[in-house]
Amino acid sequence: MSHTAHIPSHRKPRRSASKLALRAGVAGGVLSTIAVAGATGPAHAAEPVTETIEMPTLTTGLASTAAASAEATQQVAADLQLKAQQNAAASSAAKVAKKAKADADAKAEAEKKAKAEAKAKADAAERASRSSARTTLSASTGGSSSTTTSSSSATGSAATIVNFALAQVGKAYVSGATGSSAYDCSGLVQAAYRQVGIDLPRVSQDQSATGRQVSLSNLQAGDILYWGGSGSAYHVAIYVGGGKFVGAQNSSTGVVERSMDWDRPSGAVRVL
Repeated sequence: MSHTAHIPSHRKPRRSASKLALRAGVAGGVLSTIAVAGATGPAHAAEPVTETIEMPTLTTGLASTAAASAEATQQVAADLQLKAQQNAAASSAAKVAKKAKADADAKAEAEKKAKAEAKAKADAAERASRSSARTTLSASTGGSSSTTTSSSSATGSAATIVNFALAQVGKAYVSGATGSSAYDCSGLVQAAYRQVGIDLPRVSQDQSATGRQVSLSNLQAGDILYWGGSGSAYHVAIYVGGGKFVGAQNSSTGVVERSMDWDRPSGAVRVL
């Protein structure tokens, strides 16, 4: 660094004399004014305060009104809270009921489906059993047909029923059909008995419980044969005598005449 370099000073700069004189003058003027005001003011002492301002007080009526208002507000709040709780409870109960109904419907549908499947299996087993019996009979007779029409010694109403049944042999089997070109098993039996003025129930279950039960060893022409239980039969036919029956078997065979050994019935009822 050069020995002639300028070194800055850290001392505060001096105020000018004119500024100092101006400030001193202003201060002196203020003090003089205060002294003059004190000298010319009243000499007597300040008078004491003799009056006080009364603050308003709450009357008994106003206090009661305020208390009642507060109580009413609390009651409204309590009512609103209770209403909210009731609404929440009702909503929860509705959800529970809806779920319970859905579960019940699902259970009922599952049971219905299970029953339908069980019935389908039973029907399939019954058809398979009859098919097996037909195969066995065909083999034992060398393939000859067993649908030859037999003559019956029945008389009166029984003869009318038997002759009608025999006349339907060869017609088609259609589920739910009652004649005259097609029948199901109970439809054929009902139509045959209608020829003598007897109106039987429509379905095999009811037909198997009509009249009186008779032994298979004591059959008469015109008796109703059934397969299954009395009141729960799944198939019916008409006994035409000579150890044979006529029935609307299935869609494959239609209305046929068969030997009782071909498909042994479970029981029989006599209506005539």
